[in-house]
Amino acid sequence: MVGEMSKDLLTDAITTIRNAELVGKRICKVPKSKLIENVLNVLKEEKYIEDFKVLPEERKIEVKLLGKINDCKTIKPRLPVKKTEYEKYEARYLPAADFGILVVTTSQGVMSHKKAKEKNIGGRLLGYVY
Repeated sequence: MVGEMSKDLLTDAITTIRNAELVGKRICKVPKSKLIENVLNVLKEEKYIEDFKVLPEERKIEVKLLGKINDCKTIKPRLPVKKTEYEKYEARYLPAADFGILVVTTSQGVMSHKKAKEKNIGGRLLGYVY
């Protein structure tokens, strides 16, 4: 995969993080994009990753892992979700109630489905992590 460019940087980043977690790495590097930074912010807020640092000279983001991710994937296509439909998608993508988060992009930015529910807004599903 070296030097190969995928059309979906977010999927590449999430796959890299999942693979690094599986082999017990503490740090991995993912492609840099605004969307990936926003998703990483959610993962950090929800305590799935320790931190991340943008490396502009490499056009990458260095992610510090906590070893807390069992699984994470992107959701394709990016399904629209109404504020009343989160439970349906929680049941589909998460292993148990209150276990893991859906990552949603909304008119107020990228956030966890829990925060979107609090704010009473819908959006589009980007992925999930637990």
